[in-house]
Amino acid sequence: MVLELTKIDEIINKYGADKAFLIQVLLHVQRENRWLSKDALIHFSERLSVPLTQIYHIATFYKAFSLIPRGRHQVTVCLGTACHVRGSPHILERAQQFLGISPGGTTPDLKFSLKSVNCLGCCALGPVMVVGRKYHGKLSVSKVGEILQSYGQEE
Repeated sequence: MVLELTKIDEIINKYGADKAFLIQVLLHVQRENRWLSKDALIHFSERLSVPLTQIYHIATFYKAFSLIPRGRHQVTVCLGTACHVRGSPHILERAQQFLGISPGGTTPDLKFSLKSVNCLGCCALGPVMVVGRKYHGKLSVSKVGEILQSYGQEE
């Protein structure tokens, strides 16, 4: 999914085409599109009169931005100590098998992206997998496929 330049122009115009709002514009497009394409970065540069290098620096500095397509559902598996000792490496392995991707990857249909983190801050719920904004705690390996399949069926 790539936003058309006319949609990007609408977003830029919403912020008054003011380069002071560059990060807000980038965040808005990231939220709508789930990534920032090269064409979008070039368009921001031209429309806001900001050097492309500066826009690229911002887009690569902040973790909120992605320069590669992300899936509709972000799947995050905690590998922190509390989750690890409760089996989170097996949760991650099952998620990888089910989705057919490794951490940092996105499924070809752009439904899922997978990542692992060192801690989600909810150690008492471990092991934990987050899909979008929903936390799935005290998770067993046998539930991973069922949970991911339920999100994959959404359209």
